[in-house]
Amino acid sequence: MISALPAFSIPPLDMTLKASLQAKIDNKTKPLGALGQLENLALQLGLIQQTLSPALRRPLILVFAGDHGITEEGVSPYPQAVTQQMVLNFLAGGAGINVLTRLHGMEIKIVDAGVCHEFPPHPGLINAKIGMGTHNFLKMPAMSQQACMQALTQGYQLAQAEAGAGSNIMGFGEMGIGNTTSASALAAVLCDLPVAQCVGRGTGLDDAGVKHKADVIHQAIAHHQIESADTLTVLATFGGFEIVMMAGAMLGAAKRRCALLIDGFIATAALLTASRIAPAILDYCIFAHCSDEAGHALLLEQLKAKPLLNLGLRLGEGSGAALAYPLVQAAVNFLNEMASFDSANISRQGAT
Repeated sequence: MISALPAFSIPPLDMTLKASLQAKIDNKTKPLGALGQLENLALQLGLIQQTLSPALRRPLILVFAGDHGITEEGVSPYPQAVTQQMVLNFLAGGAGINVLTRLHGMEIKIVDAGVCHEFPPHPGLINAKIGMGTHNFLKMPAMSQQACMQALTQGYQLAQAEAGAGSNIMGFGEMGIGNTTSASALAAVLCDLPVAQCVGRGTGLDDAGVKHKADVIHQAIAHHQIESADTLTVLATFGGFEIVMMAGAMLGAAKRRCALLIDGFIATAALLTASRIAPAILDYCIFAHCSDEAGHALLLEQLKAKPLLNLGLRLGEGSGAALAYPLVQAAVNFLNEMASFDSANISRQGAT
């Protein structure tokens, strides 16, 4: 139960600097509010870092990978082996997220949370494997509550270590064949939403495949009969190792006052569970985009989130987080470098 997880608690943002930050933003040489969401970002980053001059240090994308037993039910057009193949592609620098992190000067680390494969050591790979993939949650819980707590804790400690190494902004991505099925089940149960509204095409299902995927989730939810308030049990029953570990990492990063770049549907499902454990985590979140996956807009609505981008993405991997990072840079730079009315000797609105 959530009451048993006090170690993951996060304090709400200290608002002491809010008025001073807003005054600094409003005093820039522009009409009030003219930079739109960038102004909201600048205010948020100043509050997260508790400074009038925020800075971005060692931007990092963490990509969590894990396999899912639910793939036995034919919920994905791709075989489970693609998870390990894509991890190798990440490590070789050939995936979409590699291209985007290189473009924007971000670091990337791949986390093996539970891939059904033993990888050789690699400098870009963090071996945090909980198991060789989850169980088929149509038949039994995806993992034990002990394994769920272990994944949460390892993710939490991993992000804390990265913060200790200098990162103060982290993006979160994932790779795992079958994980949109897991995320859809989590969304439906935790938010009491119709399954059909939470299920999308994932890696390319046709209409019949989407219907089958929804049917499998319906059957699994009916089989387990879990109260939505019991977040840990819901997470253990329907989650994936990569989803649970990502949720733990989000909690660990926020506890260290890092800004969190939230990617697409699966990352937002992980955040949903993290927010049920520590609601104040939402103060630290920057929602990168609204993906083309059916349930993502619903989750964003549930979290009262306003995403920065809407590009029709459904790649995962943290790709939306990497694409949104330059906007975060722009928010910090305008706050720190843009002239004020006073410094530029420019008359304010309404001056005579």
